[in-house]
Amino acid sequence: MSQKMYRLAPEHCALLVVDIQERMMQAIPARDEVVKNAVLLMKAANILQVPVLATTQYAARIGALLPEIQAELGGVVPLDKLEFGCFDNGPIAGAAKKLSREINTIVVCGVETHICIYQTVLGGLMQGYRMWVPADSVASRAEKNYQTGLARISEVGGIVANTEMVIYEWLHKAGTPAFKAILPFIK
Repeated sequence: MSQKMYRLAPEHCALLVVDIQERMMQAIPARDEVVKNAVLLMKAANILQVPVLATTQYAARIGALLPEIQAELGGVVPLDKLEFGCFDNGPIAGAAKKLSREINTIVVCGVETHICIYQTVLGGLMQGYRMWVPADSVASRAEKNYQTGLARISEVGGIVANTEMVIYEWLHKAGTPAFKAILPFIK
């Protein structure tokens, strides 16, 4: 069986929310879709007890995470970075290492696909994680950069999917309390 043949399981995953900040998102044409899907992933992660990490890019200059994202963080404190790849930042890489040893997969959402998301996926792969990117929860300022970023993510071994694919794979079946809790947000 191929190493790419496995099912996502909440107990083996973490969600990494990257740089969904006001000044950054003003330049993103797909802003509404990215925010909606990132919030949906965060709601599902919270219901399914998937750990969430969040980052900001140079918050002193670019600002805090959007209020919609902050509202889903609970007690999670966003970690600030100057590096583009999250795993190139010591505190963020350290936070990932502090996650349960059971976690082998990181789902990444945020901006920009061809810069921070791509470099984060590459860094995560180099750290031994399986890296998933829901294409409808990431974006770039330019469509060509977004498409090139997704292509490169696939080339280096990241898995490109979409938000509902990730959530429904986490759920695995209908009728459970988690399914019933998440369903109103998906409709």
